Amino acid sequence: MRALTLIALLMAAPAFAVNPDEVLADPALEARARTLSAELRCMVCQNQSIDDSNADLARDLRLLVRQRLVDGDSDRQVLDYIVSRYGEFVLLKPRLSEKTYVLWGAPIALLFIGGIAMAAFASRRAGKPTGTRLTDEEQARLDALLGK
Repeated sequence: MRALTLIALLMAAPAFAVNPDEVLADPALEARARTLSAELRCMVCQNQSIDDSNADLARDLRLLVRQRLVDGDSDRQVLDYIVSRYGEFVLLKPRLSEKTYVLWGAPIALLFIGGIAMAAFASRRAGKPTGTRLTDEEQARLDALLGK
């Protein structure tokens, strides 16, 4: 029972990342802020969004996102502003641009190169006999069994 309670508390930990004093009064703006916060990487944690992180920098970024939304910025303008200050790394899902072609193209290139390597390896192995040739005695016995 204690373990179950502990697990339940640990699973709810990310829900406590956004403090009540950060929440906007307008539910529509708050929903936009939560959506944008889920797209931004915590620069301290690096594997969490700022929405899930308890780090001070994540809190500052959440407040900055909310302030920009209150000031009337569109979602795109908020993201562009954050990226201009922190770089593309702050986005959990990087944009496709000249700077990120290698990032997006590397998996495809590796799959292509791997496929070519596998095909080359398979073609070299095809047609090559495996094992050793039968001795004359073994061939004679096989012919006798097959009725030749």
